[in-house]
Amino acid sequence: MPLTFTLDPPVTPGLRDGILELWVDVTEAGGAVGFVPPVTREDVRPELVRQFVAMEERRSRLLVGFDEEGRVAATAFLTLNTHRLMTHWIWLYTVMVHPRHQGKGYGRDLLAAAERAARTLPGVEAIRLTCRGGLGLEGFYGSCGYKEVGRVPAAIRVAPGDDRDDVIMLLPLT
Repeated sequence: MPLTFTLDPPVTPGLRDGILELWVDVTEAGGAVGFVPPVTREDVRPELVRQFVAMEERRSRLLVGFDEEGRVAATAFLTLNTHRLMTHWIWLYTVMVHPRHQGKGYGRDLLAAAERAARTLPGVEAIRLTCRGGLGLEGFYGSCGYKEVGRVPAAIRVAPGDDRDDVIMLLPLT
């Protein structure tokens, strides 16, 4: 059954807890979403609060995919650029699909929903994201229409002696 996507859902305690659970579960399963395992809700909570602040300040939008049981199954943050010379593109951050739903095409559905949402934003001509090299993510994003436009070698230190490239991807909307 497909996910139901909602842009800017009301932030309730249930939504907050669902995103925290998702973020921890994705990280624990090896997902490249800003942390490395082991991670707890308390580790993730400050980053989620920063995202909620950006939403309150209207600098970021939250896209949530709910499963058939109404649980948070996928998320992404669409973040506006505040630099006056870069307002024609947005960032896509923290793209996550819960491990129990991976392999069902929901990642592609999430990216398609993010693209639809971005197309509703005035003046936005592209979506930019970065991903951690060494996991094949650039291949996945490439299959969804994103193009690799840059790479910073060894920019992400996962652990001592384990540095990964920061891969920059772009999806033109025009």
